[in-house]
Amino acid sequence: MRIAILTISDRAHEGTYEDESGPALIELVQEHFHQDQDLYHIVPDDFMEIKRALEQWCDDAHIDLILTTGGTGFAPRDVTPEATRAAIEREAPGLVHAMLAASLQKTPHAMLSRAVAGIRGRTLIVNLPGSPKAARENFLAILPALPHALDLLRGGGADTHALEHPIDSEERERQERNVSD
Repeated sequence: MRIAILTISDRAHEGTYEDESGPALIELVQEHFHQDQDLYHIVPDDFMEIKRALEQWCDDAHIDLILTTGGTGFAPRDVTPEATRAAIEREAPGLVHAMLAASLQKTPHAMLSRAVAGIRGRTLIVNLPGSPKAARENFLAILPALPHALDLLRGGGADTHALEHPIDSEERERQERNVSD
């Protein structure tokens, strides 16, 4: 599996601010996918640069999962959702709904997120907030569905799970036993 992290921040791109969200996501990828990310880059809050990076990583680098962090709020330069929509072919609104639901449990400001998730080719792209804490929380909110989503995009069957959670597996076996009894 190939995973990439794209930080969108004018200040981090200029070097006046140290990117904290990208490294937080790198740590989560290592912890939960037991691998390093394949690509990590910082771009400014620029529609064309964001779109170009997403398209190149999908089409040329054949990345399976792109996590973006930053540029999803209400500020005038927050254009990550628009650039993502321009790059994707199909939206994945369930992931966004799950992140929003989890975030609203922590702060009413979550409703100000304009995150987008979607598919380009066989790549899943997910916009995460720019704060390290919110990026972590949103990633963890969708983590249970990511292995299956990525497996489906790679052509796996509906019943296969690349990194299936053991509790889910045990529960499914129990349900199958109950149905056959």
